[in-house]
Amino acid sequence: LQWSSPPEAIERFKSQEIWFAPPQFYELCRLCNFSSLHELHKFSSDRALEGCERWMSVVLTASDGYIQLLPGDELYPEDPDYTGEKKIIMSTDKKVEDLMKEGSVFHRIVIKNINDFAVYVNIQAKYKHMNPLMINSDCPDYNSRL
Repeated sequence: LQWSSPPEAIERFKSQEIWFAPPQFYELCRLCNFSSLHELHKFSSDRALEGCERWMSVVLTASDGYIQLLPGDELYPEDPDYTGEKKIIMSTDKKVEDLMKEGSVFHRIVIKNINDFAVYVNIQAKYKHMNPLMINSDCPDYNSRL
C-alpha cells in the first residue's frame, strides 16, 4: 500500500501501475477540486446536511469504446435498469467521438480502453455537491495537493 494524492493516483493509473474502476476514477477527479485536506473538510462540513442522490451508471457500448452515462446526461435513460432484471443493453454503431460531437449535455465517463478514461460533466451537481474536474487520463490538468 502507498499513499497517493488524487493527482498522483491518476498519474499511477495512467502509467498502468494501478487500476481503478470508473466510479473510483470519477471520485478521484472530484477530489482534484480541492487543494488541501482542510479545504475538503470544510466543503464536506458545509454541505453535510444538503442530502445525497442514489444513482447508477448505465453503459452505452459504442463501436470503439464505452460510455458510462450518469444522471443528467442527455443519453441517460428515464427508467434505468438498477437491478439488471430488464436486461436492457444500450449500444450504437457510432464512434465515441461522434457521440461526443453530437451531444451537448454531459455527465459521463468515456472509456476507450482499460487505462484510458475521460470524465465529461457540464451539468449542475445536485445538493451543492462538487462536479469532478474533467480529466482525461491521457492528459491530466489539476492542482490538487490532497
